[in-house]
Amino acid sequence: MKTTFAKRLVSMTAAVVAAGLLNSTAVAQDEAKSLDQLLQMVRQSKIAESAEHKKREAEFRRQKANQQNLLNQAKQTRTAEEERSARLEAKYQEQEVMVQQKREQLDERMGSLKELFGHMTSTAGDLRANMESSIVSAQYPGRTEFLDTLIDKMNSQTKLPTIEEIERLWYEMQREIVESGKVVKFNGTVIKPDGEQVEQEVVRIGNFNLVSDGKYLEMTDANKMAELIRQPDGKYLSMASDLQNATSGFTAFGVDPTGPTGGSLLKALINSPGIVERWHQGGIVGYIITGVGVIAMLLAIWRLIVLSGVNSKVNAQLRSDSANTNNPLGRVLAVAEENKGVDGETLELKMEEAVLKERPAIESGLNLLKIIAMVAPLLGLLGTVTGMIITFQAITIFGAGDPKAMAGGISSALVTTVLGLCVAIPTVLMHTIVNGRAKRILHILEEQSAGIVAENAERK
Repeated sequence: MKTTFAKRLVSMTAAVVAAGLLNSTAVAQDEAKSLDQLLQMVRQSKIAESAEHKKREAEFRRQKANQQNLLNQAKQTRTAEEERSARLEAKYQEQEVMVQQKREQLDERMGSLKELFGHMTSTAGDLRANMESSIVSAQYPGRTEFLDTLIDKMNSQTKLPTIEEIERLWYEMQREIVESGKVVKFNGTVIKPDGEQVEQEVVRIGNFNLVSDGKYLEMTDANKMAELIRQPDGKYLSMASDLQNATSGFTAFGVDPTGPTGGSLLKALINSPGIVERWHQGGIVGYIITGVGVIAMLLAIWRLIVLSGVNSKVNAQLRSDSANTNNPLGRVLAVAEENKGVDGETLELKMEEAVLKERPAIESGLNLLKIIAMVAPLLGLLGTVTGMIITFQAITIFGAGDPKAMAGGISSALVTTVLGLCVAIPTVLMHTIVNGRAKRILHILEEQSAGIVAENAERK
């Protein structure tokens, strides 16, 4: 039992000693069989640790000596750079004085040329701005690159423009003026509304407009020609086609005088809504007014045709001796023939009854026309009021910073009023005409019935 306990104690002691040593892992893996063996293992671990420590100490001393050398080299480099910086600073000061002297010498030698170059720079800048927005650049692209180079030279302290460059500036100014008064044809690339680029003939009208294939063109920001998505009225397009097909003489053409400044007049003309677009701006109320107007016109035309036929039959009856029941007068006369033997008062009542029976058919639709003529302006006013409410609500939300948007909303709101008047005025006229035809027929019926009653009274 004692021997077993001693062995266990030796094993535990060896494990603790092995855990405290850094480089004794391999030795600690073998269990010590006795105390002597344990002491031997500890001695070997100390010897190994001592050798490792010496090796590390030697490496540290070597690196320390190397660090001192690096530090000395860094100090030497810093000293050399400081000396070099001082030399460069002194050289910079000398050159700065030399540059100032050269500048004064340059200003003295340039004299009035400096003022001349200032005016030329201003002129070249203005010409460049004009060329960038000029329609002439569509025919002669790349003109502004020369002006950029010239302006850089005139603003430089080391370069001077040549006589040829100054003469070219004068030439470009003259060419811009001359080309602004010409109508010429040239071939160029035109961008279609779908993005396709087509090479075709282009007509340039001075510095005002570009047309091609009977369509108006515009200059894009990249100085490219693009076909306008929306074109002006057909008469202007017809003029554009005639101008492109003309070879000599004078041709009428719709020129935009604001072309050199961006073509604002043409854009306003194009963006102005047409009749159909104005009609759609009326919205639901506008559609209702249009529907009511169509009904009124159809009713008026139908009643006018019917009353014209009735009027012709009544006129034929006036020329006939026998009563024909295919017209109101014939039916009234037939009643008179059926009641020849009655007294005058009864005959009068019978005749009034016959005329009253014919009146509804003759006056049919007149009341509806009158109602439509009265309601149409009211519907237009309703649409205007609702449109103004919507416009003012938008102003309340987004503000009144854009007068165009506010004016556009008010303009759209007034469309219904125009539609209402456009329906009411013709309806009133048609009602007057139809009512006149109806009254004429009724007047004939009353006149004939009164004549028949008078003749009957004379006979008795």
